[in-house]
Amino acid sequence: MGTFIVALFLLGVVAAIVGSLVRNKKRGKSSCGCSACSGCAMNGKCRR
Repeated sequence: MGTFIVALFLLGVVAAIVGSLVRNKKRGKSSCGCSACSGCAMNGKCRR
């Protein structure tokens, strides 16, 4: 029973993280947390 509770907790945490990423994507925010793409090491690689 303890394993089931821990698994549900972890599933909830993962769902919250994914939901946050989806909301940020819809708002146009980058996933890396950097607001200036010109100074980013991944400049030209992301689809922001």
